Amino acid sequence: MSALNARKLLCAALLCLLPPALHAAEFINVLTGGTSGVYYPLGVALSQIYGKALPNAKVSVQATKASAENLNLLQAGRGEVGFTLGDALSDAWRGDEESGFKTPLKKLRGLAAIYPNYVQIVAAADSGIRTLADLKGKRISVGAPKSGTELNARAILKAAGLSYADFAKVEYLPFGESVELMKNRQLDVTLQSAGLGVASLRDLAVAIKVSFVPVPAEVVARVGDAAYQPAEIPPGTYEGQGVAVPTVAIQNFLVTHEAVPAATVYQMTRSMWENLDALVAAHAAARAMKRENAAKGLPLPLHAGAEQYYREIGLIK
Repeated sequence: MSALNARKLLCAALLCLLPPALHAAEFINVLTGGTSGVYYPLGVALSQIYGKALPNAKVSVQATKASAENLNLLQAGRGEVGFTLGDALSDAWRGDEESGFKTPLKKLRGLAAIYPNYVQIVAAADSGIRTLADLKGKRISVGAPKSGTELNARAILKAAGLSYADFAKVEYLPFGESVELMKNRQLDVTLQSAGLGVASLRDLAVAIKVSFVPVPAEVVARVGDAAYQPAEIPPGTYEGQGVAVPTVAIQNFLVTHEAVPAATVYQMTRSMWENLDALVAAHAAARAMKRENAAKGLPLPLHAGAEQYYREIGLIK
């Protein structure tokens, strides 16, 4: 046997001795939202949970424009799990082009219902904005284009008899950038769809005097979408907010896609619910996460791995 052939055989033998994880590492990319929102800190905490539960996987976190972008990335196989609002998820599953989905995203699969987003409309106190009608002629930010926040903004404003044409200026910006413009008096109002106590609005309420614009129940009803439910922002959620503010809540979901192995999704689902305290520590919005609600309200099929876990714990019969 030549020396070259002997070296080839030795290399092949050594490769056979390597553990499988070194041959083909599994990747889990967690798709979140802007860094000043709620999805991002929860995504970071989730990645840490997954890293412990799946030690052979390479786990990463990606900041995105949130719901619509996350769903399109998942459909394209460029992420393994992502956060989304329920109305965006329904639009993606149906293929609503106006919402950013040219065709139905049928590779998506559900992992869990998590916590509700609250539409939070916050104006500078000296802007004179106290009601939805007062928004006319003002300068507003409605969130990143085609984000869950922006889809919520369109729906709520339409139900209130307003369109973007009614504003003096419309900005399509992430939460943090919207707040900076508010501080600099370049915007009058920001609409943010997020969990309660979102960092961007906490920052804004400390920096300047603000007023919270109520969304009355009759406006919520006019949206005509079951995903939109009347809710309220409890008093004291933000600096200077002394009373409860009526608004609308929309459920958030975690979504994966059909090509992620069932064993992986099972471990992702199980480890998340068994480490809920770590998510609560990352952001208070996770206090609203209840395992008994995990399989409720999904507008698309569960992933087989998530379904296996929910059957094991008796959520699905």
